[in-house]
Amino acid sequence: MSRTIKKTIIRKIKKKLVIPKEKQRMKTQIKVKNKLKQKVQIKKMKWEETQNKLMKYEFEVPGEIVGKERPRVNMYTGRVYTPNKTKDYEFLVQQYFKLKYQNYTTIEGRIKIDIIAYLKIPKSTSKAKREEMLANKISPTKKPDVDNIAKSILDAMNGFVFKDDNQVSKISVEKRFADEEKAAITVEEY
Repeated sequence: MSRTIKKTIIRKIKKKLVIPKEKQRMKTQIKVKNKLKQKVQIKKMKWEETQNKLMKYEFEVPGEIVGKERPRVNMYTGRVYTPNKTKDYEFLVQQYFKLKYQNYTTIEGRIKIDIIAYLKIPKSTSKAKREEMLANKISPTKKPDVDNIAKSILDAMNGFVFKDDNQVSKISVEKRFADEEKAAITVEEY
């Protein structure tokens, strides 16, 4: 047999042997690629679902509620500063938030905030009035004012719960009587 005939026969034999194996390998590669694409699509869908969820944070700050005090001026240096009582309360609000939500995400959209300030019932209150106060038939009219409560809580959360307090487009502040003084805060993206 001539060399060319041998070569053609060998090629034909190789084609018969190699092509089916190659085709099978290509089919398995395509299957693997399709499975990977499906996994990636599923992960994308899950990620998009978490991104589309609106965030909501609810937490309580026990203890005396402190309204935002006016800034003070140091007479010697002329510097303006926030009173320590206000700073301490803002820090307390931040700490209670961080205790409940260690892995929080800063809200970037518009925000609705609900604040319920539970103020302690005075000791000299009669039992009948006490029951009315606890039933929310009588509301507190003593300090701190609702606008100052809102300011102190908003300033405390500014920069880490939400980027800036100009994102807040709805706010609700209510004062109620309770046995223990605390602030119940709900921050919600809508």
